[in-house]
Parts: sequence; structure tokens; C-alpha cells
Amino acid sequence: MAEIAKEVNGGDARDLHSLLSSPARDFLIRKNGEQVKIDSLKGKKIGLYFSAEWCGPCQRFTPQLVEIYNELSSKVGFEVVFVSGDEDEDSFKDYFSKMPWLAVPFTDSETRDRLDEVFKVRGIPNLVMIDDEGKLVNENGVGVIRSYGADAYPFTPEKMKEIKEEEERARREQTLKSVLVTPSRDFVITRDGNKVPVSELQGKTIGLLFSVASYRQCKEFTSKLEEVYKKLKENNEDFEIVLISLEDDEDAFKQDFDTNPWLALPFNDKSSSKLTRHFMLSTLPTLVILGPDGKTRHSNVAEAIDDYGVVAYPFTPEKFEELKAIEKAKLEAQTLESLLVSGDLNYVLGKDGAKVLVSELVGKNILLYFSAHWCPPCRAFTPKLVEVYKQIKEKDEAFELIFISSDRDQESFDEYYSQMPWLALPFGDPRKTSLARTFKVGGIPMLAALGPTGKTVTKEARDLVGAHGADAYPFTEERVKEIEAKYTEMAKEWPEKVKHALHEEHELELTRVPVYICDKCDEEGQIWSYHCDECDFDLHAKCALKEDANINGDDAVKEGGGEPQDGWVCDGNVCTKS
Repeated sequence: MAEIAKEVNGGDARDLHSLLSSPARDFLIRKNGEQVKIDSLKGKKIGLYFSAEWCGPCQRFTPQLVEIYNELSSKVGFEVVFVSGDEDEDSFKDYFSKMPWLAVPFTDSETRDRLDEVFKVRGIPNLVMIDDEGKLVNENGVGVIRSYGADAYPFTPEKMKEIKEEEERARREQTLKSVLVTPSRDFVITRDGNKVPVSELQGKTIGLLFSVASYRQCKEFTSKLEEVYKKLKENNEDFEIVLISLEDDEDAFKQDFDTNPWLALPFNDKSSSKLTRHFMLSTLPTLVILGPDGKTRHSNVAEAIDDYGVVAYPFTPEKFEELKAIEKAKLEAQTLESLLVSGDLNYVLGKDGAKVLVSELVGKNILLYFSAHWCPPCRAFTPKLVEVYKQIKEKDEAFELIFISSDRDQESFDEYYSQMPWLALPFGDPRKTSLARTFKVGGIPMLAALGPTGKTVTKEARDLVGAHGADAYPFTEERVKEIEAKYTEMAKEWPEKVKHALHEEHELELTRVPVYICDKCDEEGQIWSYHCDECDFDLHAKCALKEDANINGDDAVKEGGGEPQDGWVCDGNVCTKS
């Protein structure tokens, strides 16, 4: 905000009239065509609303802004001025017809473009708050309205500071009542619509479930949580869950709530967004635990529910220390068979469809590849992994890789697996769930490495393969240190900076860059680059240090490259002093 404020509020800043007017126009318009003099905005706070009909996020935000506008405009001096980014007047008129505020006429493209430039609008929706002198009050109006609504008026830095201080006070003095009760509501609801006074929940351990029914992760978590909830109720534990739905579709909310046994805030309750800020929500689903005193016991136990189920109750620090010790002992006792054998499921599939017993893989270095055909990054990574797999197998037969599919159907699994030379868990195998939990698979592709004892070597083997290829095998910490030492030694005699005719603007500096594309030969490079951070320009060492590198600034460039600079030998992506 400081940069824009300096420009807008500086000594040469325009006043409100000069911001919004043109030589031929001293008015704004309403959707019915009525002209409203700009000078009539004196004494008001104004929101400049940069938006367009074609913009999906704008279409979702506009109704929220309409609600806030209707609440404020009749009580305080607040006005909104629509600055259209539409491409034609019909679109402008159609979109503006849904708005109760003013607009810069669509025909005045010069003023609209100037406002875009003055307020450095790089994305929409964008709501810039200014005062009646045209000075910037708040450049993040969209975020402020979404988070605080009309409570943020007049949107000044002082008001935002006051709100933040109040939020901190509320966290310090938190009680169950302060969390769940509002001036207009002192109850939560059951799925059949009955009201349960919040006072009846006093003294219980409470789980606040922040969820969106339409999110797959929330659906999957809810089914696990329901099992835990029912077990705790069977054990007569003093525990209750209150759903705080962030769903914006009432039918989806009802459909979800009707299938769950716990309580909820009413749909679209205004306190929901306030609670997401109060608990500083960063992911979904989130299950916040409040102790019997109403204080926050844990900010999110969703992962603990996934990993441990009912055993994680009552979610106290002591319980988590106990679980940590159990997890440590489990990791120390981990073997390939403990990971991959479950009852009669003691095998994986070979390429010919034959069953390969897990016992036959004991003692080998194993990679577990979590991937799926529907995932573009997976499809991009798999061909490289195939090459690395073949290279490692040539060096060491005591190595194997197992594909663990997240595909959605057998046909997709079969098509994807046909491109792979390694082993696999059968499609839909229940062991996938426990493996994903053990290795905390939050995204794919993911590659975990196991040593000959079956213990985990690293969960970051994908990065190692991407950076070092087969050279990273067997992916141990010791091997990574060896590679790092080799690359450090390799670069010791290289110049720290070079000049190159392909990038005369700046010197190129020797820089660690995990993966890049060389701007000379268009081939992938790794680890070391002659790099310009300002221009995002990279050269392989072999390209930067050849005769055409123009290190001294006076060598001619030879088309297509040339021989290495005197005293240097270039091999592949590496140049060393001869």
C-alpha cells in the first residue's frame, strides 16, 4: 500500500474531482442513466470497484459487496464507483444492472484506463478505498470486505488496527460463549432443525469442524471423523462437534449436514467468517479442539484423526507426546513387510500381472511411487523416472520401484501402468490408504525411498531424482552429501562472474539453481547456472565458458557455439579446468 499511497497521496496527487472526471464530464452515472455530480460525493468514503462481467471471481464477489453497500449506504457516507474492465458496452450494461451504485461511463475509456494506471490495478476484482479528497485509504478493499464486511467501515488504517487489536483480545479472553454466541444467536442446531443452547455445551470438549461439503478432502475426512465421534459417544465421553460450514450452497450444506450426527451453526451464519479469522484457518478440513474451559486446546487435529483415529482423544499435549513416542517406536521397527503385508495381501503385481511376494523384495532398496494418470505433474515426471529406473537397475539388481496409484478407475490405472517398467499395488488396494498415511502424502507425484531394512530413507526422493537423476541412488543422506561435495568441488575453479554476448545487459553470476533451461542451448540444467536474477536468464557452465562466452567482454560470438575457452574442458553440463 505504501508505494501506491505515496503516488496517489503525494504532493502532486489529484483531488477526487480530477480523478473521476474528464474535460467533457463532471458526473458519474447510475444504471438507469441518471447523472450524479462528482462533487456530491464530498464527505463520503468511496470504493473504486475495478471489475468486469467476464471475470468469475468478480461475479462471486459483487453480491457480497452489494450486501455491504446496502447496509452502509443508508447509514453512513459510503459510495461505490464501478470502473469497468468489460470489453463491450452491452456487457457493461448487463453487469452494471446488478449494481446499486455509481459508475464511470463505459464510453470514457480514457478515465477508466487512467484509474487502472494510477492505482496499479493488475488483477480483478479490485476495490480501492479513497476519501473525498481522492487520497488512498485502503488498497485491499476486497480482502477487507471478505474478512470483516461492514464492521471494517471506514476502512482506514486506524480502523484496521482497532479490529486487529480486538481480535487479539478475543483470543486472549476466549470462552465457549465468545466463540459460539452472537448478539442475535445463543444456540447451535441439530440436523432436524432443533435449537441447542450453547450453554448446554459448557464444560465439554468441543471440536469445531471447518469444512466445505463439496471438497473431496472434506468428504473423506468427515467419514473418518464420524467413526471417531460414534466411538467416543459409545464410550460416554463428554465430547461434541459443531460444524462451521463454509459452503456457499444451501442445498449442499443441508445434504451434508443431514448425513452427520453432530451439531452445526446455521447455514451462512455471519460468525463463520469471523471464526475463520479468529482461529487463523489455513487449510480445509480443520478440526479445532476447545477444552472444557473454552480455551483452544489444539488448532487442528485433522491429521491426528487421519493417523490415529479415536486413540488421539482427548487431543491434549500429553496425548500427542504419547503418540509421538509410539510413532517413533513404529518407525524404528518398520520393515518392508510391516508396510506392505496386510492379512492375505502379501504381494504386489509384476508387469505380466503375476503376483510378486513382498518377501522376495526384502533386502532391496525400494522406491514407492505415489502417482496418477489424471495428474499432469505425474505424467510429466514419469518418463524421467522410467529412465532413472532403468539406469539404476543396470547398476544394481537389488533395487525395485512400486507404483501406488491414485487413479479413479481400473482403465486409467491400466493405461498409466502400461507406460511403467516396474511393480505396482493392484488398483483399489486398501494398503494404499495406510501407505499414504504413513508417508503423509499430501500431494502427488511423491516418491519415498526405503533402505534394505525397510526403514524410510527419505520422503523427498522425487526432488533428488529431479536434481541428480540416477546419481542420487540410493538416496541416503550420505549420498546426498557426496553429491553436494562433488558439485562444490566442481565449481571451485570456475569464475564467479562472466559476461556473455547473449545477455549483454548484466554480468552472469555463478548460482545454485536446482533445475533450469539453458537460454543458449534450450537444454535442462541442474545445480550450477550462470544466472541473472533480474532477468531470469540461465546458461549452462559449458555454454557460458566456451569461447563465445566473451568473458573479457571483447571476444566475438561464434554462431552455434565453438570450442571451449582456453584452459577449460567441457563434458556434458560440466566444464573443468584442463
